[in-house]
Amino acid sequence: MIRVAIIVLPRALGSTVTIPLEMLSAANDIARARRQRDKLLKIELVSTQEGAVILSGGLAMNCPKTLAQVTSPDLIFVPGIWGNPRASVRKHVRLISWLQQQHEAGATLCAVTTGAFFLAEAGLLDGKAATTHWRFFDRFQHDYPKVKLQRKRFITSIDNIYCTGSVNAARDIMLHFVEQLYGESVASEISRQFTHELKRSYESLLLSKDQQTTHHDEEIIKVQEWLQDNFAHLIQIAEVADRFRMSVRSLNRRFKSASNTTPLQYLQDLRINHAKDLLKQSNLVVAEVADKVGYQDASYFTSLFKKLNAVTPNEYRQLVRNKLFVAESGQQSAQ
Repeated sequence: MIRVAIIVLPRALGSTVTIPLEMLSAANDIARARRQRDKLLKIELVSTQEGAVILSGGLAMNCPKTLAQVTSPDLIFVPGIWGNPRASVRKHVRLISWLQQQHEAGATLCAVTTGAFFLAEAGLLDGKAATTHWRFFDRFQHDYPKVKLQRKRFITSIDNIYCTGSVNAARDIMLHFVEQLYGESVASEISRQFTHELKRSYESLLLSKDQQTTHHDEEIIKVQEWLQDNFAHLIQIAEVADRFRMSVRSLNRRFKSASNTTPLQYLQDLRINHAKDLLKQSNLVVAEVADKVGYQDASYFTSLFKKLNAVTPNEYRQLVRNKLFVAESGQQSAQ
């Protein structure tokens, strides 16, 4: 049975502890209900001290075990600390050495936001790409110059060490872990319960090595999230700029700087990618697909789709369904 240790520290952000706990516990419940007992994890809350641990905001959490009582965890989550993490890093020397030992033993480590400071202090990030909360970029780079800080990435992964730059990224990386540990079906169910949209491919979307796909401009993140939720409607970029109290010029400039694309191109990509999913998974005619992704003119949608993908929507549908048929037939033959 795979063992998961979720570290609990004083002044830790509650969400950086509860997100891994709740999502893995929910995945365990789904696996148990499906009688997939071989996939169940042993999940433990672990502290550096005995007794209740007081988290940020005064939340008290009881941890059944201390570091010394944990037996060979396979996956370890290190929480983020509210405020400057330096004092907490200096205070928990035992945790630093424990993390070194567990990594040497083969454990996978995941730092949530400023939890990266603990991994860096342990020397586990030297020479490696890593990220942390944007507010502490300069402090992190000053304290750990050997680490290759990625300021435009929310998630980094190398040598079984993961770092996340925001609480939302923590939720996203959990979908990746759930898919690895429980399979795509359980991951899709967890995604429906814990996120506002289904993920097409957790690994390709979240662990992409293209540093231009993620960034830390929080205002532009809000714009992107709004576009993700509303792409099916008629959208004018001028109205988007007004909604977020920017000029069109400012929106385009900041969006381009943060994501290496324009708002219009980003919206277009959202629509076309969703159209691909509909073409693959539904029997809607092309005009209906176009309408559902925000294009009232089916001929324009078809022309745009072919320009971006080198095939028409109907040709794309035939191609992907043929691949699905071949893959599924192969699986049935192997059984």
